[in-house]
Amino acid sequence: MSAPAAASARALPPLLRHPGVLFGLAVLLVVLLAALAAPWLGTVDPIQLRPRLRLRPPSAAAWFGTDAFGRDVYSRVVYGARVSLAIGAAVALTAVVVGLAIGLVAGYIRWLDTVVMRVMDGVMAIPSILLAIALVTLSGAGVMTVIVAITIPEIPRVARLVRGVVLSVREEPYVEAAIGAGTPLLLLLWRHILPNTIAPLIVQGTYVCASAILTEAILSFLGAGIPTEVPSWGNVMAEGRQAFQLAPWVILFPGLCVAATVLAVNILGDGLRDALDPRIARRVGALR
Repeated sequence: MSAPAAASARALPPLLRHPGVLFGLAVLLVVLLAALAAPWLGTVDPIQLRPRLRLRPPSAAAWFGTDAFGRDVYSRVVYGARVSLAIGAAVALTAVVVGLAIGLVAGYIRWLDTVVMRVMDGVMAIPSILLAIALVTLSGAGVMTVIVAITIPEIPRVARLVRGVVLSVREEPYVEAAIGAGTPLLLLLWRHILPNTIAPLIVQGTYVCASAILTEAILSFLGAGIPTEVPSWGNVMAEGRQAFQLAPWVILFPGLCVAATVLAVNILGDGLRDALDPRIARRVGALR
């Protein structure tokens, strides 16, 4: 690396020096910008039916081809990015907030630990896809229903992570000193314990987001997700499965978007873990 390039790299914030973080952020930024600019990037109305143009292959007129109803797959993929990203972000944020509260309580208040964790274990014992399908079936298809159905199985994973951090931190001398000084419980959690959970929660939140995007696609593909009139990557693939042999492009392009986005979020999570974990950072520094 040249001297100016090395100086520029050192000028970046520490997180942005990690290649995994840079790659994940770059891909997510492209997808996010495409989702926000969908009204301008989309060539036609994503729900417009054009029976005369059904199952047309990719061309200059329809970049990703058309589906069995003549709808433009490119426009549906671009607009579908909005739904898929919104569900991923909403599930990650909700699961992190609720799981954080449960983990703090379970990890610090000993007599609640056993009860709360047994409930979390019971939820984790049910396969997440089956639980989500059951909740959607009982409540009816809808964006909010899908968000809730995907969030519930993710909460125990976040709660167990936070609980483990709290159990470790509460034995530290500075926490014991704060307890001895009579620090109120809420202030103790806020000032001394909560900051230690931020880095693990950021990493876990990226994994939850990737899992939520993939789960939404699976639910929609199985017919238990977002209503078909709302374009999402899972819906587009679900509607193209019956004509896959005649029109593989209907599944190919949204599938590539799901794969690329989930891969980018996972790589971003790995990069954040490596950058935020001091033990890994010291190990990498020693190798250099």
